[in-house]
Amino acid sequence: MEGLVRTATGWVGLGIVALYSFLIAFVLPLPSEVVLLAPINVGLPAWMELGIIVLVSGAGKAAGSVFAFHLGQEAKESGPVISFLRRSRFDVVEWSEKQTVEIARKYGYVGLALALCVPGFPDTLSIYAFSVLEEDYVKFALATFAGSVGRLVLWAAGAEAVLAII
Repeated sequence: MEGLVRTATGWVGLGIVALYSFLIAFVLPLPSEVVLLAPINVGLPAWMELGIIVLVSGAGKAAGSVFAFHLGQEAKESGPVISFLRRSRFDVVEWSEKQTVEIARKYGYVGLALALCVPGFPDTLSIYAFSVLEEDYVKFALATFAGSVGRLVLWAAGAEAVLAII
């Protein structure tokens, strides 16, 4: 899937970016920053194309997070799901409670947005951890959109800074 994103061009390429971002929000443990490498080339200035990629990716991840949010709400109701996760080889629930859930309790939706801004921090885990604690679909989607956009802007700015030094 990453290879497909890296070669995504044109308006169809933006659809691929959106689909990839949607999927990484709830199922794919892949880096979200890959979308910045998509050579969209829709005939606009490079800065506009980058902005469009960031917005489309943010919207895709927000949509995927709402789907994950719905699954999290269902899991909250399902004791066997949580029990299974606690018994699994890697105690995902315990790890997420130690890391992400503490941020959620302390900072709410702002915490989700900030957690998603952190480069290298797993998006899927953050989204599911917050989905079990929170209840507002709209605020959840807005927080994941803001966090996704923030992360991509940080990566783009960091890459620009490194390239300027080189």
